Amino acid sequence: MNGSAVFETRFPNLTLRSRGKVRDIYDLGDSLLIVATDRISAFDVVMPTPIPDKGKILTQVSAFWFDFFKDLVPNHILETDARRFPEACRPYEGQLSGRTMWVRKAEPLPVECIVRGYLVGSGWKDYQKTGAVCGIRLPEGLQLAQQLPEPIFTPSTKAEKGAHDENISFDQMARLIGKDLAEQVRDLTLAIYQKGAAHARERGIILADTKLEFGLLDGKLILIDEVLTPDSSRFWPADRYQVGSNPESFDKQYLRDYLVASGWKDGQPAPELPDEVVANTRARYLEALERLTGKGLED
Repeated sequence: MNGSAVFETRFPNLTLRSRGKVRDIYDLGDSLLIVATDRISAFDVVMPTPIPDKGKILTQVSAFWFDFFKDLVPNHILETDARRFPEACRPYEGQLSGRTMWVRKAEPLPVECIVRGYLVGSGWKDYQKTGAVCGIRLPEGLQLAQQLPEPIFTPSTKAEKGAHDENISFDQMARLIGKDLAEQVRDLTLAIYQKGAAHARERGIILADTKLEFGLLDGKLILIDEVLTPDSSRFWPADRYQVGSNPESFDKQYLRDYLVASGWKDGQPAPELPDEVVANTRARYLEALERLTGKGLED
């Protein structure tokens, strides 16, 4: 079922700038092409098996949210319709279509901007050991997957492919990028989360946490990369949510759970994924798209 999936792109007449865990980025001079492939990573490791249409789903979800948040913060998008990309892209229009954003070049901030609204994942493990998440003290007696009294901002470093991000304090972030900018980024991250979570809840989805990226363009802060996708966020079906247990999800948590149950350990070669896992992962991403945007997958 992976025959139509795109694991990697190669466009000889375009300058490849980098390959991330999911995205291939091409340099067009004063702008970039961000191509979302169908690669999928878990625990910061890229799986050898792609998920068909995943890149198109991520691009469509991000485009929806970039527009949704445009009154809160400007973003880097120039165009998502491949027919309107620069002339140099024309020979590859079919491969670029649906999975590509043509964007302004920005200077990315060297931090991941994470906001957590619920106690789950690494935050739950941290809380069990220390009573805090990333150094932020929380009330005693909270349960797994419980909603926090208020969302918390927990930034991290931005690791290269194959390495792990490291949580940092707000003060450490302020030393990296400056206090005023750090405060602006924190406040925007929380505002985006709260507005996005309210919309998702109306669509029957709980937004448990998410990761955002920002950059500077002509000295002004803009939203870049991807926004509230199943790759960068935890989405839970609200009608099946239950405090005290790991909720079902519309994101890559299903894949993480499969890998753990299979006995795979971090540091081992990434395994090929069975067809069933590929199909179930694709279905979860697709349902997130349909619920959040009210639209199906577009070509």
